[in-house]
Amino acid sequence: MSFLDELNESQRAAVEYNDGAQLIVAGAGSGKTRVLTYKIAYLLTQGVSAGHILALTFTNKAAREMKQRICHLVGEDVARYIWMGTFHSICARILRKHAAAIGFTRDYTIYDASDQKSLVKKIIKDLKLDDKIYKPGTIIDRISTAKSAFVSPEEYAQSKQFAQADSVMNIGRMPQIYAEYDKRLHGSNAMDFDDLLMYTVILLQNNADIREQYQSWFWYVLVDEYQDTNRTQYLLVKLFAEPQNKVCVVGDDAQSIYSFRGATIENILGFQQAYADARLFKLERNYRSTQTIVNAANSLIYKNKAQIRKNVYSEKEVGDKVRVTGYDTDREESHAVAQQIVMLHNLEHRNYEDIAILYRTNAQSRSFEDEIRKRNIPYRIYGGLSFYGRKEIKDAIAYFRLVANERDNEALDRIINMPKRGIGDTTVDKLREAAAMAGQPILAVCREPERFAPLLQAGTRKKVQAFAQMIDELHTLMQEKDAYEYTQAVYERSGLMADAVTDYSPEGIDRRGNLEELLSAIHQFVTDRKAQDEDAHINDFLNEVSLLTDQDERLDDRTPRVTMMTVHAAKGLEFPVVFVVGLEENLFPSPFCETEKEMEEERRLLYVAITRAEQQCFITYANQRWKNGQPTFNAPSRFIRDIDPQYITRGSSVPTMMPPWIEQPRTPRTMMSHPTTRPTEQLRQATVTPPARPATLKAVKQLPKQPMPDAVISEWKEGDRIAHKVFGKGTVKCVYKENDNEKIDIVFDDKGKKTLLLTYAKLERI
Repeated sequence: MSFLDELNESQRAAVEYNDGAQLIVAGAGSGKTRVLTYKIAYLLTQGVSAGHILALTFTNKAAREMKQRICHLVGEDVARYIWMGTFHSICARILRKHAAAIGFTRDYTIYDASDQKSLVKKIIKDLKLDDKIYKPGTIIDRISTAKSAFVSPEEYAQSKQFAQADSVMNIGRMPQIYAEYDKRLHGSNAMDFDDLLMYTVILLQNNADIREQYQSWFWYVLVDEYQDTNRTQYLLVKLFAEPQNKVCVVGDDAQSIYSFRGATIENILGFQQAYADARLFKLERNYRSTQTIVNAANSLIYKNKAQIRKNVYSEKEVGDKVRVTGYDTDREESHAVAQQIVMLHNLEHRNYEDIAILYRTNAQSRSFEDEIRKRNIPYRIYGGLSFYGRKEIKDAIAYFRLVANERDNEALDRIINMPKRGIGDTTVDKLREAAAMAGQPILAVCREPERFAPLLQAGTRKKVQAFAQMIDELHTLMQEKDAYEYTQAVYERSGLMADAVTDYSPEGIDRRGNLEELLSAIHQFVTDRKAQDEDAHINDFLNEVSLLTDQDERLDDRTPRVTMMTVHAAKGLEFPVVFVVGLEENLFPSPFCETEKEMEEERRLLYVAITRAEQQCFITYANQRWKNGQPTFNAPSRFIRDIDPQYITRGSSVPTMMPPWIEQPRTPRTMMSHPTTRPTEQLRQATVTPPARPATLKAVKQLPKQPMPDAVISEWKEGDRIAHKVFGKGTVKCVYKENDNEKIDIVFDDKGKKTLLLTYAKLERI
């Protein structure tokens, strides 16, 4: 076939082999989709009927694109009857035909996320459980995890592993909720998305005639992104492919990063054990990135033990080294990245759309958005909302708005029952109607419900009155406190942060991180304003945020933009220039890593980030990062030392705190002002020598402490009694200078010993 001439030797060998099970391990940028597409086209040209080919993908977009390419290669008439689609769409098609065999009718309903949430809310209410503990998002996530692992309600109730996790989250009634959820779904002749897969497995396992029917139809089974499959999908593929086992799976174990969705890397690692006589094919030529980027990524992922070894290579130009730069603070980091983008655009003529900023968590986007906006750089948040457009941020800002302006009924609508306080839509409608009749803002009606809305039940009147009282108390505090202190009060009295902290779903963890980042943003705002001797009240912050968001909304949608996204969202994409930011311990890798298996997935995540870059890759980290308005100190990520030093070069900003295994060149902070020479030609190579064991922040060896100048020592000395707004009362133990930072050690009465930066400590003598 002439189209096979377009493939390299490894790709062609993988396409032409069709005698049994085969695993195609496709390195990053190696043409995985092309091989899968050409393989199906090749089968069709060999006389295999389209109706005998099953191709499973993870997205409808991937299925459409593959089918279009196949039609282009062999013609639509030949390709039109291929069974090609997502796991869910193929299973739905099968279940419509055989629903009766598993106790459903063919017109069953498929519940979406909104339907699921509504059902779970009802179950929690009916079981008289506290919805502040049994949060619908957490419950749905736990049920999905069970179904992805092909665990029934009965098996869930017997599982020690699930019971232990539920105990940690304080949701011990999960087995009962799962059982009731399953019962009500079945009683409503309905399935959720996970059920589509689970019930298809049950259908095929329990009905030999139906199973044999589909096995006789599907002569060849092909699966894309096999490293992302879960236990239920693994069982599906096995059932479809048996007994001939002419199954071809394509994937890259080095890009398995979705365990939080139920994906299990064991599926691809154990493929050759699951299928006797399976053949292994490796696609190792990277067509995307420079040799240096590919080699850097290889040296990183080599450190993982659980993998299928391969030697990915590139025949493109050698290219620039991966540039690693540390900054004193996260603010310096975002400022420098934004400035570097300006340089790339103005001096190297990079289009904005060629550039991506990748981060570990959504909350990190805020500081980069702020810096990019200041420079009028167009950008977009891929797969998510702008920081100030996220629901939890809009909720917090709605509190600020209502307290500042009691006539802001839209803000009141948003937060009167957020977090939940038993004030439903019907009550709000009655309040709105009463306010309109009285010509008063809704908040005024809430203050005096007996006067304005006497028809409300006594219990409801107490709830709305308590809400109004809280808003009025916050109004008093707003006049007394700066924006940072006031935001802390809002979080505490409204329950916003407490509500997020008790939500253990991935969305809940994101929500908490975003609220913490908002607090840090406001702390930064207050610090800046006070340094300029300007007011730093919450109204001033609201004005600034409004201007920023208005500017964002005016951007032309057709304008080329810098792309910002999490690394998870970046999988499958590529950009000429990539910034991977926040490479620090307790951030990347995630602080939630507790096992070596989880740490290896974090390393794969960085591998994915680096291999998104075609020509230039920048890695940055901050020595000090603000969290909840307080400075935290993190060592540079252990993953930096996993990259072979011959493929990296050091940036010009030297952090004040470096682990002992990294020797950083002391280059002056002048690169940003002398951009005529490429940065990678200016900077010297660093030497990286790994320690015997990954170091954490507590293990980082610091430079010797130096006595502080007399002027400072005369202000604070050992034995002084102080008060701090967060940690309370304490006694000064030591004042010193370390790594150019002025620090003070304090033993607090209730919180123990803390080390604070004098610049930010805000201490009061008592």
